[in-house]
Amino acid sequence: MIQGTASSVGKSLLAAGLCRLFARQGVRVAPFKAQNMSNNAAVCPSGGEIGRAQALQALACGLEPTVEMNPVLLKPEAEARSQLVVLGRARGSYSARQALAQREALWPTVVAALDGLRARFELVIAEGAGSPAEVNLRARDIVNMRLARHAGAAVLLVGDIDRGGVFASLLGTLALLEPEERALVRGLVVNKLRGDPSLFAEGVAFLQARAGVPVLGVVPYLPDHGLPDEDAAAISLPSREAAVVEVACIRLPRMANFDDLLPLAREPGVAVRFVDRPQELRAPDLVILPGSKATLPDLAWLWERGLAGRIQALARRGTPILGICGGYQMLNRVVRDPAGVESAHLRELPGLGLLPAETVLTPEKRLGLATGRVQAAGESLWSALHGLDVEGYEIHVGQTTGEAPSLLRLDDGRADGALHGNVAGTYLHGLFERATPRQALLAALAARNGFAWMPSSGQESIVQRLDRLADTLEASLDLSLLRRLVGTPA
Repeated sequence: MIQGTASSVGKSLLAAGLCRLFARQGVRVAPFKAQNMSNNAAVCPSGGEIGRAQALQALACGLEPTVEMNPVLLKPEAEARSQLVVLGRARGSYSARQALAQREALWPTVVAALDGLRARFELVIAEGAGSPAEVNLRARDIVNMRLARHAGAAVLLVGDIDRGGVFASLLGTLALLEPEERALVRGLVVNKLRGDPSLFAEGVAFLQARAGVPVLGVVPYLPDHGLPDEDAAAISLPSREAAVVEVACIRLPRMANFDDLLPLAREPGVAVRFVDRPQELRAPDLVILPGSKATLPDLAWLWERGLAGRIQALARRGTPILGICGGYQMLNRVVRDPAGVESAHLRELPGLGLLPAETVLTPEKRLGLATGRVQAAGESLWSALHGLDVEGYEIHVGQTTGEAPSLLRLDDGRADGALHGNVAGTYLHGLFERATPRQALLAALAARNGFAWMPSSGQESIVQRLDRLADTLEASLDLSLLRRLVGTPA
């Protein structure tokens, strides 16, 4: 089990890297996280949604993701309110206090999911959440040490040296654990070291002497790992100083499934930046409104911030605008929530009016994988993608109707999205995972400015990036000791 001294210390990526490392050595391995809190979700092929991090870890294992890998998912809708998803299906919206009260009732579901995976696989790599030393939450814990005790798991405690205070965070966490919890910690990992690891040799010796457990390794800082981040707070995109295409993505307060932007950001000569103020928008080549866990509150924020008016002005000047999922709904004339699906007090707001359509939010959530093709014949920028195949997933509430032509024709016969001039919207996440539509869009954007844009000779696949991560861990960790701790053969 991978636990951390805090959130964002690198637990998810380390778990993914270890999943890949063991899988390619022939171990039948699966990932697990009892409870996740993230709006970055993935749709399982068999139905249901789980955290994006566990879907990535499943891919690292060579598996299709299943809801048992992340039986409880909390999707924040407001400062102290989240949607509760259990075994892939939404159960309703709960305040923070109500969600805490649900934890004991969810414990049997968590145990059954973990035990089922352990029965089918040689090794399960479980990921904790936040820190196991949150003493105020210990009585309601279902994701950290209570789970480790149930499984008898060997716990690796991870600290982030890049943010500083790694000695205090590791040793302080150990000091706050109960004796039986402390006994489960079998090793420490120092993560995100910049520079020469040999210069930290004295630090390793100090930690081992004080903690009484080995330091399994010092993992280097990986600024461009190219893998989806679990939380919006940890978004990392490569910077481009000499970009020929600039994409501005609105950083909504409840932004969801933001890794839609990663394939664009990894292309050469493309700069993707997140903005949350009108003056930051400037004059990009493309504006993207991403998904949102709470469309109406985020739409209200757009108006209050002055971003809505700025986006409208850019659209009038011909700047291409793309809305994805909740962002697509915001581009409509109006968004209605008569049943109070997303907000207790907002029932209707005017949208940006850039697409002749309207959305009504409904309690039923659509979850599923989808394939199709772009139908954008005409004079707009999007005609450069006409006829190209796309694939992705849908994860949304609400129905959108209007008189604009659709952007996509899905293979199940449904029309998706809308197109009006250079403004387009779609419910399909993952639109740019395929190289052909992604590169056609970037070439068309560059051509508007008189540039010829060319893709790189070959972009790394996500499996290749996972292999690169596994290679780093193989070089950084004491694998013989790790194998002994988890009981896998050499």
